[in-house]
Amino acid sequence: MVFPLIETKRLQLVELTQQHADRIFEILTENEVIRYYGMDKLAGRLEAEELISSFHTYYQIRQGIRWGIVLKETGEFIGSIGLNNMKLRLKRSEIGYELHPDHWKRGYISEAMAGVLSYAFEELGIFRMAAITFPQNEKSNGLLLKMGFELEGTLRGYLFQGEKSHDALVFSLLRTDWALMKNKEEELEES
Repeated sequence: MVFPLIETKRLQLVELTQQHADRIFEILTENEVIRYYGMDKLAGRLEAEELISSFHTYYQIRQGIRWGIVLKETGEFIGSIGLNNMKLRLKRSEIGYELHPDHWKRGYISEAMAGVLSYAFEELGIFRMAAITFPQNEKSNGLLLKMGFELEGTLRGYLFQGEKSHDALVFSLLRTDWALMKNKEEELEES
């Protein structure tokens, strides 16, 4: 099975390998990143290696895909984005992402997400894409709304982090909504 590479204007979405373990460890120990991530900080590089191995396992059994986000211009690895809880038979998945704080507010996650959503809806045949966030994560919640996701509600006690359970928000985007948005964007570009 050939891993699907995605290219956008400024980014390459690549297969995560053990060569990315140091950078994954660095990113997933940043307080700003992990605050609303839904898991505790990685305790060591070995946990980063195990996480990457789990991404490979989920890909092999077709239950997830995780891409590394790499800047085309410099080759720098800046984060990851992926499809979690992927159920191809049921045509649904969840999207998740993280980015090193040095690269926030530059539109990289929006760009990566657009590429992943296109792949999920057009190549994999996903119909429903969900996203799970902390209610306090205003930046991510705003990004999801900007990308066309709709807030569906609150999942009580859904996330466990910092030795306690937290409520989560669930957002969704349907393939039909995505297609309408893409058509509108194409019409605007043509006019």
